Amino acid sequence: MLFDLRGRGRRRTVQIIYAGLALLIGFGLIGLGVGGGFGSGGILSGLTGEEGSGSASFAAQVQKYEKAIHKNPNDVHAWEQLTLAQLHEAGGETYVVDGKLTSKGKELYVQIAQSWNHYLALNPSGESIPLAKEMVTVFGEEGLNEPAEAVKVLQLIVAAEPTNSSYYRFLAEYAYKAHNTRIGDLASEKAVALAPASERKQLKTALAEVKKNAASSSSTSSSASSSASSSTSGAGTTGSSGAAAATGASSGSASGASSGSGTVTIGGKTYHLPSNVNKQVQEQLDAKKAAGSSGSSTSGTTK
Repeated sequence: MLFDLRGRGRRRTVQIIYAGLALLIGFGLIGLGVGGGFGSGGILSGLTGEEGSGSASFAAQVQKYEKAIHKNPNDVHAWEQLTLAQLHEAGGETYVVDGKLTSKGKELYVQIAQSWNHYLALNPSGESIPLAKEMVTVFGEEGLNEPAEAVKVLQLIVAAEPTNSSYYRFLAEYAYKAHNTRIGDLASEKAVALAPASERKQLKTALAEVKKNAASSSSTSSSASSSASSSTSGAGTTGSSGAAAATGASSGSASGASSGSGTVTIGGKTYHLPSNVNKQVQEQLDAKKAAGSSGSSTSGTTK
């Protein structure tokens, strides 16, 4: 028997066999990236095109494609790869803590959005749909929270995958949040139609709720703005009315003092005057009016 250690040379043979098995197992674990302190490196990472040095390698890729773009700003491939490298870099601990973006993470997301827009501005022959799907996260609520931009990205995705109910649902949700009811309704209808029959009713109800909440949020914002405007305009109207009332009171007093032939009204009481006295009073009132008109025109000119 092979493992009968009593035979001559058998003990040495078994030792060699076990040592060989140990080496095979060790190399196999290291090659698969298990243990050995190599992180995510190894054979599988090489096959998937990922580098084991993590965020440092993505930072190097960012620099690489930034240099390429500096040489040729119209390099579509370089813009695409730069956006992708920035997205991978954004997954590092510096940019995301407990699933939330840090301040540096938001800054990087802004850069990613700029790179993406540069990429699209060059009119690539076929937009990268996998990259577009990543950009939904950038423009989503957990990212930059720009639903209108998310709608643009999702329109590219559903155009490439016209039978995907999930992305039509995302398009409907973000369109409603962007207050684009027309696109929201069309996408909602398409999402429900493409969904499995057993899920259609629930999906339709959920999307209707999103639409209702978005509309409610919009009306609340509009009401707040209208109230602020009304308060401001109301204050202005009150001031104008008060000024008009004061002017009217002054005019009424002056006209009351000179109203009626041979009479004068003072303090609400009317007194009859002789014709010669009435003439003198009228002359005095006319002189005061002339002096007042002259003062008003002078002050207006000075201003």
